[in-house]
Amino acid sequence: MAAEPTRGSVPQPRTPGSRPILLLQSHKLFFRRTRLGQRLSCACVLGWPFLCSSGQRNALGHRLIDYQEKPPLVISSAPVLRGCHLAIPSHRTAVQAWVESLRHYDDRHVGLADLHPDVFAVMPRVDILHTVAVWQRNYKRISYAKVKTRAEVRGGGKKPWAQKGSGRARHGSIRSPLWRGGGIIHGPRGPTSYYYMLPMKVRVLGLKVALTAKLMQDNLHVVDGLDMPTFDPQYLADLAQYRRWGQSVLIVDVNKMPENITKAAASLKTITLVPALGLNVYSLLKYETLVLTLDTLAFLEEKLLWHDSRYTALYPFHLPYSDFP
Repeated sequence: MAAEPTRGSVPQPRTPGSRPILLLQSHKLFFRRTRLGQRLSCACVLGWPFLCSSGQRNALGHRLIDYQEKPPLVISSAPVLRGCHLAIPSHRTAVQAWVESLRHYDDRHVGLADLHPDVFAVMPRVDILHTVAVWQRNYKRISYAKVKTRAEVRGGGKKPWAQKGSGRARHGSIRSPLWRGGGIIHGPRGPTSYYYMLPMKVRVLGLKVALTAKLMQDNLHVVDGLDMPTFDPQYLADLAQYRRWGQSVLIVDVNKMPENITKAAASLKTITLVPALGLNVYSLLKYETLVLTLDTLAFLEEKLLWHDSRYTALYPFHLPYSDFP
């Protein structure tokens, strides 16, 4: 019977009846980093190779031959065009996004922008998104449904028959709710408003969650500005198609929209321009891609982070606010 190779030796070709020892000294890092390696190393330490299937042993043999150390993470040398000037908690770091340009099709990686983690990297809350979206739909909802009561239905002024003597049930009007064609009780008496208000904290959190979801799904694009070389709608449509922005695009800017992009988006149904003050959760869920400018990022971070500390014990509620951004 062939002798088993010792630990740390070069693996020999397997012969029938032999028990291969797959744990090699030079590949300990491989075993620590992969689940398959952990299972195989456990089997070899116990001296029982049948804890692993033959397919896993063969796959490991090929992977040990081809395995090489991964190169260290390369930090991009792209310039940071926008830094986060607001205070970031010590236990968190800023998230980054590529800055694009609308001046040319290939200007996709002009630089980097730092985003505040408390706005663009919060915990995903689907329940908050649903709550805010339903509130927005009910905010301006008015129901005009209206039915007539017995006082408004035509007819029924005369008593249908005498109170006594006929043997039938007594009735005073044929427009009673008991009669067919009579009035309706407890029906809708429109117009009815479904207006109600959500707490400001919930509305702000909804915006943060929506912005985080757009960024994590790679549907948030940051541009250095909305300046375009032409007002041709075909240029804007081709740009969105070339960069794979999807079927619907929402472009947000805090400043006045340039003339070229305003004229170009006027005849495109898939691209919408809105000011930064009009950004809301329902629109973020409706449109597939969100495009923000650098000035809009600073505007949103200041507004949304200010609400995190607007009501405190040291600074109770009163108007007007002197530190409103």
